[in-house]
Amino acid sequence: MNAPTTKKVLVIACGALAREIGDLVEANGLSHVALTCLPAILHNRPEKIAGAVQAAIGKAKAEGFEKILIGYADCGTGGALDKVCQAEGVTRIAGPHCYAFYWGNAAFAARGDDDMDAFFLTDFLARQFEAFVVEPLGLDKHPELTEIYFGNYARLIYLAQSEDAGLTEKARAAAEFLGLTFEKRVTGYGDLAEFLKATDKVS
Repeated sequence: MNAPTTKKVLVIACGALAREIGDLVEANGLSHVALTCLPAILHNRPEKIAGAVQAAIGKAKAEGFEKILIGYADCGTGGALDKVCQAEGVTRIAGPHCYAFYWGNAAFAARGDDDMDAFFLTDFLARQFEAFVVEPLGLDKHPELTEIYFGNYARLIYLAQSEDAGLTEKARAAAEFLGLTFEKRVTGYGDLAEFLKATDKVS
Protein backbone atom coordinates (compact mmCIF):
# COMPACT_ATOMS: atom_id res chain seq x y z
CA MET A 1 0.00 0.00 0.00
CA ASN A 2 1.26 3.44 -0.88
CA ALA A 3 2.08 5.76 2.03
CA PRO A 4 -0.38 8.69 2.40
CA THR A 5 0.72 11.81 0.60
CA THR A 6 1.90 14.81 2.62
CA LYS A 7 -0.25 16.98 0.37
CA LYS A 8 -3.95 16.93 1.18
CA VAL A 9 -5.45 18.22 -2.06
CA LEU A 10 -4.72 17.25 -5.63
CA VAL A 11 -5.79 19.20 -8.67
CA ILE A 12 -5.89 17.03 -11.77
CA ALA A 13 -5.80 19.48 -14.64
CA CYS A 14 -5.36 19.96 -18.33
CA GLY A 15 -1.76 20.74 -19.19
CA ALA A 16 -2.97 23.95 -20.83
CA LEU A 17 -3.78 25.26 -17.33
CA ALA A 18 -0.53 24.22 -15.62
CA ARG A 19 1.12 27.64 -15.54
CA GLU A 20 -2.02 29.47 -14.40
CA ILE A 21 -2.90 26.96 -11.67
CA GLY A 22 0.70 26.93 -10.48
CA ASP A 23 0.70 30.73 -10.29
CA LEU A 24 -2.55 30.76 -8.31
CA VAL A 25 -1.35 28.08 -5.91
CA GLU A 26 1.83 30.04 -5.23
CA ALA A 27 0.15 33.44 -4.99
CA ASN A 28 -2.43 32.19 -2.49
CA GLY A 29 -0.02 30.19 -0.35
CA LEU A 30 -1.78 26.90 -1.04
CA SER A 31 1.12 24.75 0.08
CA HIS A 32 -1.21 21.83 0.80
CA VAL A 33 -2.16 21.60 -2.89
CA ALA A 34 -0.42 19.33 -5.37
CA LEU A 35 -0.92 19.55 -9.11
CA THR A 36 -0.78 16.87 -11.75
CA CYS A 37 -1.44 17.68 -15.39
CA LEU A 38 -2.57 15.51 -18.25
CA PRO A 39 -1.25 16.24 -21.74
CA ALA A 40 -2.84 19.33 -23.23
CA ILE A 41 -2.87 17.65 -26.62
CA LEU A 42 -5.78 15.51 -25.35
CA HIS A 43 -7.95 18.39 -26.51
CA ASN A 44 -7.41 17.10 -30.02
CA ARG A 45 -8.98 13.80 -28.89
CA PRO A 46 -11.64 14.88 -26.36
CA GLU A 47 -13.15 11.40 -26.32
CA LYS A 48 -10.06 10.31 -24.38
CA ILE A 49 -10.23 12.99 -21.67
CA ALA A 50 -12.77 11.30 -19.38
CA GLY A 51 -10.86 8.01 -19.32
CA ALA A 52 -7.56 9.73 -18.68
CA VAL A 53 -9.04 11.75 -15.83
CA GLN A 54 -10.64 8.65 -14.30
CA ALA A 55 -7.30 6.83 -14.34
CA ALA A 56 -5.62 9.83 -12.68
CA ILE A 57 -8.33 9.93 -10.00
CA GLY A 58 -7.79 6.25 -9.22
CA LYS A 59 -4.08 6.82 -8.83
CA ALA A 60 -4.64 9.85 -6.60
CA LYS A 61 -7.01 7.95 -4.31
CA ALA A 62 -4.47 5.14 -3.99
CA GLU A 63 -1.87 7.71 -2.97
CA GLY A 64 -4.09 8.97 -0.14
CA PHE A 65 -5.25 12.40 -1.25
CA GLU A 66 -8.10 13.71 0.91
CA LYS A 67 -9.65 15.90 -1.76
CA ILE A 68 -9.43 15.87 -5.54
CA LEU A 69 -10.45 18.70 -7.85
CA ILE A 70 -10.63 18.46 -11.62
CA GLY A 71 -9.17 21.35 -13.59
CA TYR A 72 -11.15 20.66 -16.74
CA ALA A 73 -14.32 22.14 -18.11
CA ASP A 74 -16.46 19.78 -20.22
CA CYS A 75 -13.92 20.37 -23.01
CA GLY A 76 -15.85 18.57 -25.72
CA THR A 77 -16.44 15.36 -23.77
CA GLY A 78 -20.20 15.63 -24.25
CA GLY A 79 -20.93 15.03 -20.58
CA ALA A 80 -18.62 12.02 -20.26
CA LEU A 81 -16.33 13.87 -17.87
CA ASP A 82 -19.28 14.81 -15.66
CA LYS A 83 -20.25 11.14 -15.42
CA VAL A 84 -16.73 10.28 -14.26
CA CYS A 85 -16.76 13.09 -11.69
CA GLN A 86 -20.12 11.98 -10.34
CA ALA A 87 -19.06 8.34 -10.12
CA GLU A 88 -15.80 9.25 -8.38
CA GLY A 89 -17.27 11.88 -6.05
CA VAL A 90 -15.08 14.72 -7.28
CA THR A 91 -15.79 18.22 -8.58
CA ARG A 92 -14.66 19.87 -11.80
CA ILE A 93 -14.59 23.55 -12.61
CA ALA A 94 -17.90 24.66 -14.10
CA GLY A 95 -18.18 25.59 -17.74
CA PRO A 96 -18.15 24.20 -21.26
CA HIS A 97 -14.51 25.15 -21.93
CA CYS A 98 -11.65 27.25 -20.59
CA TYR A 99 -12.64 30.28 -22.64
CA ALA A 100 -15.87 30.44 -20.64
CA PHE A 101 -14.39 30.06 -17.17
CA TYR A 102 -11.48 32.42 -17.88
CA TRP A 103 -13.92 35.07 -18.97
CA GLY A 104 -16.34 34.10 -16.22
CA ASN A 105 -19.04 31.57 -17.07
CA ALA A 106 -21.90 33.96 -16.37
CA ALA A 107 -20.40 36.75 -18.46
CA PHE A 108 -19.55 34.36 -21.27
CA ALA A 109 -23.08 32.96 -21.33
CA ALA A 110 -24.54 36.46 -21.31
CA ARG A 111 -22.84 37.16 -24.63
CA GLY A 112 -25.14 34.62 -26.27
CA ASP A 113 -24.40 34.43 -29.98
CA ASP A 114 -22.49 37.72 -30.10
CA ASP A 115 -19.14 35.95 -30.48
CA MET A 116 -20.20 33.08 -32.71
CA ASP A 117 -17.88 34.43 -35.41
CA ALA A 118 -14.82 34.39 -33.09
CA PHE A 119 -11.94 31.96 -32.69
CA PHE A 120 -10.47 32.18 -29.19
CA LEU A 121 -6.93 32.04 -27.89
CA THR A 122 -5.71 31.93 -24.29
CA ASP A 123 -2.19 32.65 -23.04
CA PHE A 124 -1.37 28.97 -23.49
CA LEU A 125 -2.65 28.86 -27.05
CA ALA A 126 -0.88 32.08 -27.92
CA ARG A 127 2.38 30.45 -26.79
CA GLN A 128 1.60 27.14 -28.48
CA PHE A 129 -0.25 28.28 -31.60
CA GLU A 130 2.05 26.43 -33.95
CA ALA A 131 2.01 23.16 -31.99
CA PHE A 132 -1.71 23.11 -31.14
CA VAL A 133 -3.36 24.80 -34.12
CA VAL A 134 -1.11 25.12 -37.15
CA GLU A 135 0.63 21.74 -37.15
CA PRO A 136 -2.32 19.50 -36.10
CA LEU A 137 -4.49 21.05 -38.82
CA GLY A 138 -1.70 20.76 -41.39
CA LEU A 139 -1.74 24.50 -42.11
CA ASP A 140 2.05 24.64 -42.20
CA LYS A 141 2.14 22.26 -45.16
CA HIS A 142 -1.22 23.08 -46.71
CA PRO A 143 -2.05 26.77 -46.10
CA GLU A 144 -4.98 26.46 -48.49
CA LEU A 145 -6.79 24.57 -45.70
CA THR A 146 -6.95 27.77 -43.65
CA GLU A 147 -10.03 28.96 -45.51
CA ILE A 148 -11.72 25.58 -45.03
CA TYR A 149 -11.14 25.54 -41.27
CA PHE A 150 -11.50 29.23 -40.50
CA GLY A 151 -13.59 30.66 -43.33
CA ASN A 152 -16.64 31.05 -41.07
CA TYR A 153 -14.72 33.09 -38.50
CA ALA A 154 -14.31 36.86 -38.70
CA ARG A 155 -12.34 37.58 -35.51
CA LEU A 156 -9.65 36.11 -33.31
CA ILE A 157 -10.33 37.04 -29.69
CA TYR A 158 -7.33 36.74 -27.39
CA LEU A 159 -8.51 36.14 -23.82
CA ALA A 160 -5.43 37.23 -21.92
CA GLN A 161 -4.68 35.85 -18.48
CA SER A 162 -1.70 38.17 -18.14
CA GLU A 163 -0.49 41.49 -19.50
CA ASP A 164 2.38 40.19 -21.58
CA ALA A 165 3.39 42.22 -24.62
CA GLY A 166 5.16 39.26 -26.17
CA LEU A 167 2.08 37.05 -25.95
CA THR A 168 -0.08 39.83 -27.34
CA GLU A 169 2.16 40.01 -30.38
CA LYS A 170 2.02 36.23 -30.78
CA ALA A 171 -1.77 36.34 -30.64
CA ARG A 172 -1.85 39.23 -33.12
CA ALA A 173 0.42 37.26 -35.47
CA ALA A 174 -1.90 34.25 -35.15
CA ALA A 175 -4.85 36.42 -36.18
CA GLU A 176 -2.90 37.68 -39.18
CA PHE A 177 -1.91 34.13 -40.12
CA LEU A 178 -5.57 33.07 -40.08
CA GLY A 179 -6.76 36.21 -41.85
CA LEU A 180 -8.92 37.28 -38.91
CA THR A 181 -9.47 40.62 -37.18
CA PHE A 182 -7.59 40.76 -33.89
CA GLU A 183 -9.29 41.58 -30.59
CA LYS A 184 -7.85 41.36 -27.07
CA ARG A 185 -9.80 41.02 -23.83
CA VAL A 186 -7.95 40.81 -20.53
CA THR A 187 -9.75 38.26 -18.35
CA GLY A 188 -7.17 37.32 -15.75
CA TYR A 189 -7.88 33.93 -14.20
CA GLY A 190 -11.66 34.33 -14.15
CA ASP A 191 -13.58 31.59 -12.35
CA LEU A 192 -10.44 29.46 -12.04
CA ALA A 193 -9.26 31.56 -9.10
CA GLU A 194 -12.50 31.05 -7.17
CA PHE A 195 -12.50 27.34 -7.96
CA LEU A 196 -9.07 26.89 -6.41
CA LYS A 197 -10.07 28.78 -3.28
CA ALA A 198 -12.16 25.71 -2.36
CA THR A 199 -8.90 23.96 -1.51
CA ASP A 200 -8.43 26.10 1.60
CA LYS A 201 -11.41 24.34 3.18
CA VAL A 202 -9.19 21.32 3.84
CA SER A 203 -7.29 21.90 7.06
